[in-house]
Amino acid sequence: MAKPKVFVTRIIPDRGLKRILDHTDATVWQDDLPPPRAVLLERAHDCDGLVTLLTDKVDGELFDAAPHLKVVANYAVGFDNIDVMAATQRGIPVTNTPGVLTETTADLAFTLLMTAARRIAEGRDYAKSGQWKTWGPMLLLGQDIYGATLGIAGIGRIGFAVARRARGFNMRILYHDAVRNERAESELGARFVSKQELLAQSDFLSLHVPLAPDTRHFIDQAALAAMKPNAVLVNTSRGPVVDTMALYEALKARRIFAAALDVTDPEPLPADHPLYTLDNALIVPHIASASFETRNRMAEIAADNLLAGLAGQVPPNCLNPDIFKK
Repeated sequence: MAKPKVFVTRIIPDRGLKRILDHTDATVWQDDLPPPRAVLLERAHDCDGLVTLLTDKVDGELFDAAPHLKVVANYAVGFDNIDVMAATQRGIPVTNTPGVLTETTADLAFTLLMTAARRIAEGRDYAKSGQWKTWGPMLLLGQDIYGATLGIAGIGRIGFAVARRARGFNMRILYHDAVRNERAESELGARFVSKQELLAQSDFLSLHVPLAPDTRHFIDQAALAAMKPNAVLVNTSRGPVVDTMALYEALKARRIFAAALDVTDPEPLPADHPLYTLDNALIVPHIASASFETRNRMAEIAADNLLAGLAGQVPPNCLNPDIFKK
């Protein structure tokens, strides 16, 4: 019996990829950049399964180009790159890799918070460039973290994990979300506040909202104007949650102290973007889940989802399980 045909849109870690290669007739895109749209449509045409990344647009056009498609395994927690409704209309299960990267992403968010607050990247560059001549009482002064107020926008799994880390720094925790999180309030002492109060009171504001129409430009010019001048903004959610040019203007004018971004809009941020000219903008290339163990676990979960879908079973992390009830 012929193995099901699969297209994997990028090389993923071996712990998942080997299982996919062992059980399917898989083609793996070898380039560091995502496959061009035309190539993705062509490769998907005779595929039974796809393993996609957040850089791949998975929509009705792609589904229609792949008439044999049985499952899409997205190698990511977020799935704003996928039109889930279009998949559901065609009876195609779509999956993601939730849970596994919560702690790793929270680690990175808190790392960015501390790095920006204490101007670590600037200090490294200062020392490497030969400017470090002596100790100075006014050299690279930053913001205290211990005892400061941390604001969290979106206190789901990752936001909760960031708040838990903040407890070790005796931080006051405020949060804003569409719904109250009683667990965060009882276990972490977090306090639910309006968006305006969150902006006005936070010394550090960490973003963990999903990208949706009502969260696009959640941080815009007005939001930045409402923040403290000593505030540090951290974004490990999705780039369009922040209005990039409004952030640039606020940082340039020193209306807030600093921003640390793991995600940008556009992404990747072009090398000539003005944000890179600012010493109070810390930008890293979407590496929140980039630990060996986490990325391998994501690959394993993606493989589990793919193989279950190919076998006609409900995948463990199906985003549209109702299609199996029809």
